[in-house]
Amino acid sequence: MVLGARVLGEFGDAPKRFADTKAPKNYAGTSPITRASGARRVVRARYARNRRLGDAIHQWAFCAMRGSAGARAYYNAMRNRGIGHQAALRQLGNRLVGILVGCLKTNTTYHEDTAWAPIQPAS
Repeated sequence: MVLGARVLGEFGDAPKRFADTKAPKNYAGTSPITRASGARRVVRARYARNRRLGDAIHQWAFCAMRGSAGARAYYNAMRNRGIGHQAALRQLGNRLVGILVGCLKTNTTYHEDTAWAPIQPAS
């Protein structure tokens, strides 16, 4: 309960604060920075971010991975692609921020089946 309040409190209550759906992910620091030049492509984590929000989203991703079958399937899919634990949690956090933004934008409640529809948990 406190974690949810912390995340919402850090995002703020102004509905028009962010220009698009990627802006809250950038603000939280969950979306990566890609630098490409010629034949070289480097993907890095963001360092210019709201650290309190980033820490809360990291904890949110870890808790969701442990408590949600859909989030766990998403995390496992990232790990099966060879992505490390921290990067997989960051991507899960990025997905959770996108789900939150979608729920706030459409004024709907969170539903596990809707949020993780493309991800099928392993049986």
